Amino acid sequence: MAGGSSEIALAIVRKLQSRAPREVVLLGRSTDALARAADGLQTAGAPRATVLEVDARRTGDHADVVDEAVRRLGGVDIAIVAVGVLGERGGMPSDMDAAIELLQVNLVGAGSLLLQLARALRDGGGGTLVVLSSVAAERPRRSNVLYGASKAGLDALAQGLADALGPEHVHVLVVRPGFVHTRMTRGLKPAPLSTDAQSVADVVVDGLDRGATTVWAPKQLRWLMLIVKALPRRLFRRMKT
Repeated sequence: MAGGSSEIALAIVRKLQSRAPREVVLLGRSTDALARAADGLQTAGAPRATVLEVDARRTGDHADVVDEAVRRLGGVDIAIVAVGVLGERGGMPSDMDAAIELLQVNLVGAGSLLLQLARALRDGGGGTLVVLSSVAAERPRRSNVLYGASKAGLDALAQGLADALGPEHVHVLVVRPGFVHTRMTRGLKPAPLSTDAQSVADVVVDGLDRGATTVWAPKQLRWLMLIVKALPRRLFRRMKT
């Protein structure tokens, strides 16, 4: 699992684990946070949960780290990409260095890990890849330009890989949550139809059961985003949220 301390990704693992024991390798930058997450999974019943340090920005390390994760597990059936930072809100950033780093993490870094995990699943004979995108990917807004644009790029990559790798038995599920109450959104004003990590996990596992390629959390966001995407640009530009 890339982004091994993600509250949403961990909720997905626990939901899957409630059905059958899961051996897990958590990938991420903060070894302390990963260790706590691994301990929590083992307390909840995982027979084994280990950690590997990886920095999304150091793309040259990603292939070796993914290969080591596969070696530890003896193969992978489900991989989760939950890499991302929220960053500065609004349009034109005030901190250019931070803006570029966000793009490096959310798009380049997450995209690199996505590609390496997809490669590992393909080479191992198939499996499922769960990619945490966002409703912000469907039409980036003036209030979250950087985050929305970075997620749009990752979302497009995941959708394209889903089409390309389907014949090779790699199933890709793209997850588009709305506002989720997590550490990342703490202190922000909740958006309409806000949800929590466990509710997102329920939607994801239901999507896996159905063989879905895209899910929204909560599910009502799918219909709301159809309306948002259909708005003429002159009206969409007036939206400040």
